[in-house]
Amino acid sequence: MTNPETGHDNEMNFESALENYLNPDFGNLEEGSIVKGEIVRVNDDNVLVDVNFKSEGLIPAAEFRDAAGNMTVKLGDRMDVYVQRKNEMDGTITLSFEKAKRMQIFDQLEDVQENNKVVKGHIMRRIKGGYTVDIDGVEAFLPGSHVDLRPVPDMDALVNQEFEFRVLKINRRRSNVIVSRRVLLEEERDSKRQDLLRTLEEGQTVSGRAKNITEYGVFVDLGGLDGLLHITDMSWKRIRHPKEMITMGQDLTLKVLSFNRDNNKVSLGLKQLVPDPWQDISARFPDGNHCTGKVTNLVDYGAFVELEPGVEGLVHISEMSWTRKLRHPSQMVHTGDEVDVVILSVDGDKKRISLGMKQARPNPWEVVAEKYPEGTVLEGEIKNITEFGMFIGIEDGIDGLIHVSDISWTKKVRHPNEMYNVGGMVQAKVLTVDQENEKFTLGVKQLVDDPWGHVPNTYPVGCSVKGVVTNVTDFGLFVEVEEGIEGLVHVSELSNKKVKTSTEIYKEGQEIQAKVIYVSAEERRLGLSIKQIKDEEERRKPKEFYTGSQESGQNLGDLLKQKLEESETN
Repeated sequence: MTNPETGHDNEMNFESALENYLNPDFGNLEEGSIVKGEIVRVNDDNVLVDVNFKSEGLIPAAEFRDAAGNMTVKLGDRMDVYVQRKNEMDGTITLSFEKAKRMQIFDQLEDVQENNKVVKGHIMRRIKGGYTVDIDGVEAFLPGSHVDLRPVPDMDALVNQEFEFRVLKINRRRSNVIVSRRVLLEEERDSKRQDLLRTLEEGQTVSGRAKNITEYGVFVDLGGLDGLLHITDMSWKRIRHPKEMITMGQDLTLKVLSFNRDNNKVSLGLKQLVPDPWQDISARFPDGNHCTGKVTNLVDYGAFVELEPGVEGLVHISEMSWTRKLRHPSQMVHTGDEVDVVILSVDGDKKRISLGMKQARPNPWEVVAEKYPEGTVLEGEIKNITEFGMFIGIEDGIDGLIHVSDISWTKKVRHPNEMYNVGGMVQAKVLTVDQENEKFTLGVKQLVDDPWGHVPNTYPVGCSVKGVVTNVTDFGLFVEVEEGIEGLVHVSELSNKKVKTSTEIYKEGQEIQAKVIYVSAEERRLGLSIKQIKDEEERRKPKEFYTGSQESGQNLGDLLKQKLEESETN
């Protein structure tokens, strides 16, 4: 009779089972051992495995399902299983496929550890202090310090990645496994380092990866040996920080500038891989040449302008504007601006180019000198008023100065705001245009003749004048002889008598007569004397000549008459 489920003949099954039972090795199983088994039945809950014991062992079907829940085994498959328990009395046995697999993996890991082999693992997740790594179903611990040769900036980036590891420690009883990736990397680095030290030479082109960036340069991993790419060897143009050109982890092709085998120090260069743009710089940028460049950096003393990749020149702050007095270059330009410049000088040895921005435009002082020659009368707006004068807008960026002394020939102006206001218009005459010193001076009083010009002829020394006292001071009187013309009567010229102060005798507004004793149009001085006028008046009066006593009544005429009569008699 044939069994419809198994397709085997019942009689043969019985004979086979009887043969096995009578076999001396039948049922010779040890708890905790791993034995071979064959799957004889599979259902949703359990898998029945024949391990040559009195009865088959059951294993939960979950141990054979993959992550998607699908069965990974089928009827007739043979595999290793772990004997958990056996009962000789009733002939039952408890098996585990996972434990068998786990024990085999631990055997493999011990072999890896003992023989310094490598095992592959999949980083599953981050945990405190490191990562959990899946090695064929066994969870191992990867400490954070053993992930890489240097701290990893993004710890989460390693999750779900597969790497090779060394086994550092195994504890079967606790099912603990500790692995390291850093040990492998160190071995690889040391191997590459030895190879590199044997072949590295100055002038050689090498490849590396940026591992650390500082403000003075970049440390590059050449494969077991680090080299320094200094900021000055990164580019022919000036850069402020290496991060402007290089990022962490970037692959680089570099040139070995120097290699010290005693201390294994390597200096690297990036710019040396391309021609020096400063070669024949004078031929490409001759003095006086007009160019267009881009502002790359601003400093207190000027702006750096890139003329071509790797070639920068400096526009000093004094060379930015013909007219504006700048405190900082940002008042004229900003980083990134395109500017027109003129080559002022080139020093190829020192890699310096002096540029000028103002030279790219006409000098407004030359225009002003041609447009407003000395003597030109013009009208302009008052831009600013100071104690010493007024600034008048002439052209864009150019102001002319009217000094306080050039406002009036005759009036004593203490401050220009006594007569003018900012924003008002004023007419003036051009006095000087000093292009070299950038000075433009104007005068208001020069629009009319100097009233002092006729004073020496009108009031010569010795003439008598009349005037009105305009000011009384301790040292004398100021007397206006005509509008705008004043003379000074010094206190010593007031009287023959001793006068302590002018205020004892005279008052403002009083009319007086005086004699001119000094005159100068250049010095704008007119010296007057009241004392000399009085002396002349006294001399013009008839005077009595007294001889003897006053009672005799004889004067000079009587005496002369008497003398004449005496001479005729004799």
